[in-house]
Amino acid sequence: MSDNDSGNPFGSDSDESTALSDAQETLEAARKRIAEAPAQVVVVNHLMGLYELAAIHLSSVPPKLDDASLAIDALAALVDKLGDRLGEDIATMRDALANIQMVYVQMKSKA
Repeated sequence: MSDNDSGNPFGSDSDESTALSDAQETLEAARKRIAEAPAQVVVVNHLMGLYELAAIHLSSVPPKLDDASLAIDALAALVDKLGDRLGEDIATMRDALANIQMVYVQMKSKA
């Protein structure tokens, strides 16, 4: 009887174990890269993720204004609270926030 005949749709237990081990190694490597990066860099990356999330919801047809609003409010809260702790990226983040807020207001006025 082959592994696929054993009722396991994912292959053998050995294949699953290898896949799990590979996934754990990949996760550990990602954690190591994050730990080596300055926290400011990682936080700004996440802020850009919130900006992109808002933009995705605003560009949906029809726009998902409630979802965009949540992402924009989260971005604003973090940018406002962290301020100069974001280092040289603060001006870029404030500009990005102002930009996405302006787009949101324009889209909301059309709705």
